[in-house]
Amino acid sequence: MTALQSFFVTTPGPRLHVLAGGEGATVVCLVHGNLSTARFFEPLAADLPPSWRVIAPDLRGFGRSEAAPVNATRGLGDFADDVARVLAGADIVPDGQPVHLLGWSMGAGVVMRYAIDHPGTAASVTLVSPLSPFGFGGTRDLSGTLTYEDGAGTGAGTVSAELVERLRSGDASDASPMSARSLLRNLYLKPPYRLAAELEDALVDEILATAVGEANYPGDHLPSGHWPGVAPGTTGVVNAMSPLYCDLSDFSAAASRTCTLWVRGRDDQMVADRSMLDLAVLGELGLVPGWPGPAAFPAQPMVSQMRAVLRRGEQQGGKVVESVFTNCSHSPHLEQPERFRQLLVSFVSAAAAARW
Repeated sequence: MTALQSFFVTTPGPRLHVLAGGEGATVVCLVHGNLSTARFFEPLAADLPPSWRVIAPDLRGFGRSEAAPVNATRGLGDFADDVARVLAGADIVPDGQPVHLLGWSMGAGVVMRYAIDHPGTAASVTLVSPLSPFGFGGTRDLSGTLTYEDGAGTGAGTVSAELVERLRSGDASDASPMSARSLLRNLYLKPPYRLAAELEDALVDEILATAVGEANYPGDHLPSGHWPGVAPGTTGVVNAMSPLYCDLSDFSAAASRTCTLWVRGRDDQMVADRSMLDLAVLGELGLVPGWPGPAAFPAQPMVSQMRAVLRRGEQQGGKVVESVFTNCSHSPHLEQPERFRQLLVSFVSAAAAARW
């Protein structure tokens, strides 16, 4: 871990914290997900080839970066702009040189947005437990059709108030399923797997560094006449992932021009065709009252939506590799680090050498 440097990029826009290592010509940018930071990549980054230049930014409102507001109506556009500012502002990438992009969870959505907005700049794309191309919750088919026109059942209003309060108070205990430590142990990872105590403590602290409020996590919300009575507002992280604003289906075009590695855990409870965070699934289980049934509010087929978009990219000439880790949940790079490292090194090396 001591091999990585820590610095700030202060280009126009929010002040962004960055971890970086290596000095080579192969530039690999690692983008974290929701309720995490660049430090979630630290063990991986410190073990990657020294001939790579590895860059891992904290997105706005996370870790040590400035808590600039998130305009949710742009989907994940604000975060993709943060990545662009880091790559340009730190003089990391010579003009015209493609970058190898890796995104985890929400960060995979950010990477997809970046690749859409900056055609031809992705030397390769690695999607780790990726957010669906149609955001989180509230869509009913492989085309991402909204369940309700106002996005009801998605966004900041669906986030547990207890979780928000425990983040706000800095609760580092495991006293509740809604504490940061419990989420790390039981959703990010597949029990009974545990990180080393020192690393777990460090990552819990990183989760607790999240900026909490309507402008950041989780965001604001509006009333709705549809179940469950709430719809996304216009600011904040979770609203930016609502399908009302988040549409990354154009990534198929970006995927047609490069090679894409899709890595996921078979036992992922967060991103799945029946996610345990999808209100449709929770309603069916009786955990959210009043669920109107599968015809009115079906579970979002998150994994199948991702596969459909990648398949279109492959049909248009791209190369897609899917790797499913067994006995693994939402964080393959933490749960099976050596296997993940070997897979990533092999994939990026082949992409850099244009062997696909």
